[in-house]
Amino acid sequence: MRKFHTGLVALTLAAMALAGLAVTAQAEESAAYVAFAAGKYQEALELAQKEAEAGSKEAYTLMGEMYAGGLGVPQDYTKAANAYAQGADLGDTNAQLSLGLLTAKGLGTRKDARIAANLFEQAANGGNPAAQYNLALMYLQGDGREASEAKAAEWMEKAAESGNAQAQYDLGAFYQFGRGVPLDEQKAAEWTGKAADAGLSSAQVEYATMLFKGRGVEKDEEKGAALFSLAAKQGNPVAQNRLARLYANGVVYPLDLVEAAKWHLIARDAGVSDFSLDVMLTKLTPEQRAQADRFVDAYEGATVSEVKPLDEAQPATGLDSGQEQSLKPSPSSQTASPQNAAPEGAAGTTQPKSQTTTHPKGTQ
Repeated sequence: MRKFHTGLVALTLAAMALAGLAVTAQAEESAAYVAFAAGKYQEALELAQKEAEAGSKEAYTLMGEMYAGGLGVPQDYTKAANAYAQGADLGDTNAQLSLGLLTAKGLGTRKDARIAANLFEQAANGGNPAAQYNLALMYLQGDGREASEAKAAEWMEKAAESGNAQAQYDLGAFYQFGRGVPLDEQKAAEWTGKAADAGLSSAQVEYATMLFKGRGVEKDEEKGAALFSLAAKQGNPVAQNRLARLYANGVVYPLDLVEAAKWHLIARDAGVSDFSLDVMLTKLTPEQRAQADRFVDAYEGATVSEVKPLDEAQPATGLDSGQEQSLKPSPSSQTASPQNAAPEGAAGTTQPKSQTTTHPKGTQ
């Protein structure tokens, strides 16, 4: 069962993957983006500078991305912030978003939650889903904005409707717990299901649990089991534990103690313990345990080996999501910041030399 938390978050984990977004949008019309997509960073920077001088807001944003990520140039958050500021002034929502992220963390510019929220709001009003998501988090935290669960839910819903999978998952939590919106199990399941369909493993685990329990959605154990399996293969340890339970008890899948042991050991190594499955391990034959250990040794997070079903039943254990709803992106989420957030003090990052960025008009 996930839990709703209001103490959140490094906001710098919640932006769009700017480089991929920008390349997709601009590759056909911008020589700089074509070069960038091909990994020709020096050429891309030279072309972007020329395009920026000709008034391209996207070119400034690309330059910011390159300086923030140290792509073809030494990493320099001050230059990144200045480039983003120029793109933001010209109205590019990705630049506004990225400058907001740097401002929220104080990278390359003075740390200021209020200005960061202003930048997120500019981009959010321009329809940027990641900015809408970040703004929702700031309202939820009361960071840079007066705390308001209603406003947080409003912006979270806009981001979710725009297709942001993490926002869809978190909006499901808003409805599940009645925070900022009326409690509604059907809407909770609907939005959690959308995030699961988008491939978010934490949502797949939560929605699978809803399907097993018939909570807000028609009960469907086969679909739930398929989602547990899908999330397990993505490396979600809670899903791996639930999949182990299914195999150990012959629920949906044929009883298979070796497969159960394999997934239990993988989940346990990732920190998800389960006493009943530990007991099951003691009942394996030496050959079965050796086979399970070989699976674990060869495990790479995505490959499933076929094994034959066995005959020994185990006591059933309840299925639930086992997850806390933290309302923040997971590492496998579809959202990320410039240079994957580059947290302060992280190895390999260069901190800004100065903090003299001029923020866009209307954000101060």
